[in-house]
This record gives sequence, structure tokens and C-alpha cells, in this order.
Amino acid sequence: MRPAVRLTAVAAAGAVIAAVLSACAGAPMSPATSASHAKQTASRPALRHTQHARPAMQTIQVPSAPQHVKAKGAALADAGTDKLFWSRELNTERPIGSITKVMTALVVIEAGDLNRDIRIPKAVIQYVAKYQGESAGLHPGDVVTTRELLEAMLLQSACDAAYVLATTYGPGMPAFLAKMNATARQLGMTRTHFTSPDGLPYPTEYSTYSTPADLLTLGIAAMKLLLLRSIVAQRFYHLAKNRGHHHSYWWGNTNDLIGGYRGADGIKTGYTDAAKHCLLFDAARHSVTLIGVVLGSPATGPDAGAQDATQLLNWGFSLKTAAGG
Repeated sequence: MRPAVRLTAVAAAGAVIAAVLSACAGAPMSPATSASHAKQTASRPALRHTQHARPAMQTIQVPSAPQHVKAKGAALADAGTDKLFWSRELNTERPIGSITKVMTALVVIEAGDLNRDIRIPKAVIQYVAKYQGESAGLHPGDVVTTRELLEAMLLQSACDAAYVLATTYGPGMPAFLAKMNATARQLGMTRTHFTSPDGLPYPTEYSTYSTPADLLTLGIAAMKLLLLRSIVAQRFYHLAKNRGHHHSYWWGNTNDLIGGYRGADGIKTGYTDAAKHCLLFDAARHSVTLIGVVLGSPATGPDAGAQDATQLLNWGFSLKTAAGG
């Protein structure tokens, strides 16, 4: 029987945080995005990605540890200072489920042409059915834009949207996967590999994997992108029917922190039978922005990842408050 995790031989002290991908221009902020969220966005400008990595994230000594975190792998850091507060199995490789879609979004946003019209192919129906993936209910023949597909993929965690984006922007699945893995290398994510654009378990449940350290890198890069930030902070997105172009769609955010935890503004959930509940998350209060990840939270309920994330965020913000941050 194959083990549930793939252990790396050497554990690094912290994640390598690389310079990040550029934001696309022109995406308006969602009405659901608050003024404080916009202020945080402005303080974290988007930069074009580069081969040059930033210094390793520094682990700092803290007087306590978070309690009741059930995830097998986890980490919490200050996104503004690159200080790592706490981690569990920081460099252990694990399946990550739909957190994979964050990398898909990075590759697509970097490619640009986000107002591009894309016709939904019939192949999405078979793809979602074959792998029993989450669906946005896309209708073959509908014509939607790249931006709208990003909404479906990041909020509804739609595998049909990820499939369409990958095959369009590869072009073709193999070319797109190569771009995902190349971007991971450029960001310094040395213990990450992608075999799907959505985290579905093919060819095996462990083929796509990452680590808490690498996912902090991914999360920091992702939240530099203004369009991505505006999408993942929403509770839902409604695409009104456009006769002759597409049906009406309503996509809800799978991240229970959004609207349920003060200051939460992202990022992405994940789940497979092997990965269990996963969540890459970000929250801002006052002048502090915390970013973290939980992998392998036991399947105690649909919000198991959010419960672990809440424990970490409450602990992290209490540290900053005690320190006068």
C-alpha cells in the first residue's frame, strides 16, 4: 500500500519566497470587497515574476503554540514581514486537492488576454464525470470570458472551468501542466509537482503534491495579483444570462472563512480522499496580514479546514496583539 505522504529527505528551515507574478490590468474590485481589503491590496503591489528568489522565510521564537490544530501539515506566517510563526511538517510533501487551482490562476493571469471569449467544449462533461470533480455547471456551447472562468474556478472550485482554461491557455493539457511546473520552479517551490490543473487525483491520488512551505510561497505570490485577490474575497459571484452567449450562473465560495471570519480575504480550499481537507488562507486585521495553510485536516465535517485555520489565525492575531502589532 502506498503511504499517504511522501517524505522529503531534508527539511529546510523555511519556505523560499520568490518574487511574484504580475497582475493583470483593468479588473474592477467586487462590491463584496471592503474598503479595508482594498487598502491591504494597495499595500501589496503586484510584481512581475523573476528567477531571483527572496531570502528564506525566517522562523521566529514565540512564547506559545496553537492548540487544537488537527491538520497533518500546517504553517502560519506574517505576510508583510516574511516571519514564520509556527509550522508542522513544513517540508513534507502531501496531496493538496484544489489548492492546485491557485497555480492554474497564476499561469492564466500571467498569460493575459483575460477578456478573451472561450466557447465551452463538450469534453468538459466527460472530464468532470470521469474524475467526479466539482463543477460550475458550464453548458457546452456557452461563450464566456477568461475572467468569468477564473471566477468559477476559484470560488466554486470548478474542475470544468480549470479544464477549459488549461486546454485553452496551454494550448492543450500537457503544455499547460509544463507551464505550471515551470512557474513553481521559478517561484522556488522545489517540493511541488502538478499533474492536473485542478488537483483531481490522476494519474494517482499522490501525483500532484506540495508542502506547507511551498504553499506559503504560492499564497504570497497569489495575493499580489489584484484580480485574484478580488475574486477570492467574494462570497459568491452571479453571471447574468446573456442571450445568445451563455446561461445564467451563480457560484458560491467554498472557503468558509469568507464572511465567517473577520478579516479573511482568501484564498482556496482543497479536498480529495487522500488529501483530506486543505485550506490556503489569508486574513488581515489592522496593519497585520497573516497567511497560512493546513493540509490533511481530518474529515470531521465540510468546514474542517476552516476550523483548523481559525485556530491558527486566532492564535496568530493574539500574538501580534500581545506584541503591540
